[in-house]
Amino acid sequence: MTRSQLKTETDVQLAEADDGSTRAYRFSGDWRSVSIHLATPKLDAFAAKGGEAGEVDLSEVTAMDTAGAWVIRRFMTQVGDVKLTSDKPRYLELMNALPEKLPEPAVEGRKFGSLFSRIFTPVGNSVVSAWEDTVAAMFILGSAVRGAQLKLGRHSGVSPAAIVSQIDRMGVQAVPIILLMSFLIGAIIAQQGAFQLRYFGAELFVVDLVGILQLREIGVLLTAIMIAGRSGSAITAEIGSMKMREEIDALKVMGLSPIGVLVFPRLVALTVALPLLTIIANFAALTGAAVVTWSYSGITFATFLARLQEAVDFSSVLAGMIKAPFMALIIGVVAAVEGLKVGGSAESLGKHVTQSVVKSIFVVILVDGLFAIFYAAINF
Repeated sequence: MTRSQLKTETDVQLAEADDGSTRAYRFSGDWRSVSIHLATPKLDAFAAKGGEAGEVDLSEVTAMDTAGAWVIRRFMTQVGDVKLTSDKPRYLELMNALPEKLPEPAVEGRKFGSLFSRIFTPVGNSVVSAWEDTVAAMFILGSAVRGAQLKLGRHSGVSPAAIVSQIDRMGVQAVPIILLMSFLIGAIIAQQGAFQLRYFGAELFVVDLVGILQLREIGVLLTAIMIAGRSGSAITAEIGSMKMREEIDALKVMGLSPIGVLVFPRLVALTVALPLLTIIANFAALTGAAVVTWSYSGITFATFLARLQEAVDFSSVLAGMIKAPFMALIIGVVAAVEGLKVGGSAESLGKHVTQSVVKSIFVVILVDGLFAIFYAAINF
């Protein structure tokens, strides 16, 4: 074996004084992650011996990476206080950059403080996240109310084509599913109501039940939930994918406002489409109820319409329609906030699309409950 071959092999030699008290360790060869395993048993054997360590010499080391430096540093901590020498400054710099030893992992004890932290830390994080989402939503809503502002810092006209295109996607294309869902909901409410009222001989009052419930609550609520799942998720996915591809940053570089270009047309489209879809849903639900009451209870269409006219007044229609624009804004703003929070991975996109739908539906139901309390307080 030649001298050059010896220098490329990972090795460590021990030189002792005559009395065995002082030791010098001379490292040689290639101390990189691919070869340090060859010398690890020898290092462990040297560390197990007693005696006073004096010097660690790296002069004959031909190559070293961070893994090799960590192995040598660990060995130095095992043998005690030693002096590090080498004629290659880069190896000394690498060794000196490492800490004396690896930090010990923190062991969390079963204490009251740690239990308190585990319970309330998620709650605190949720509160902070909710506050940040509220601030972001207010920023988007304020920017939209202030105006389209397609160009940053300048007042610019709204693009009618963008708004009409979004109305077509969010409103017109959603009509079939809204019709089918509302028709079935109205039919189910009528069938169940007639079945229960039959025991009291008051099947005719199922018209009152369906009319008031559909026009005041169910119509706008279920339509908003359907739009949150259909259009809200689409808004988050579109804006999120643009965020991933850095297209939003490109809009800012061009001097365009992402809120004005992307969010504002969608908010306007939702505000226009959701009330119209609510009207369609109400007609479809009442039609489904009329068909079921005619086939199930023998109530004719003329009787159904006459009773509906007596049971429902303009306030019932207005009570439901007032909610629609507020729910549309909530869906659009929440979807935009979640879309702008998307990171650079597909996992982040899926996560925020899910959060967009869940948060939109939750806030829509919460707002519907607040409206119900408010209407009861003013006797509306």
